[in-house]
Amino acid sequence: MDIYHVIKRPMVTEKGTHQSSQSYVATKNKPARGGAYAFEVHREASKPLIKQAIEKIYNVKVESVRTARRKGKSRRVRYKIGKTADWKKAVVVLHADHHIDLF
Repeated sequence: MDIYHVIKRPMVTEKGTHQSSQSYVATKNKPARGGAYAFEVHREASKPLIKQAIEKIYNVKVESVRTARRKGKSRRVRYKIGKTADWKKAVVVLHADHHIDLF
């Protein structure tokens, strides 16, 4: 899979904007980290592939990746019940020195 097809779109939401603006300084127990950014990704993309794609496309250093599979919702289409597509969300946490200027 091409890395440019792994990332579908950034998710610009109120929660995502808040998470991207928060960064944490280092403490005794935890290292420093930058903001967390949410993206809609390909359903078959793995965490290492998502990390590689974000680092190459946005030229940043990724600390961790969290993923969640989301089920599609039921929707009524005329007289029948349809369903929206299933999708996958990835939350990418960056190192403290890096940020993405999307939000």
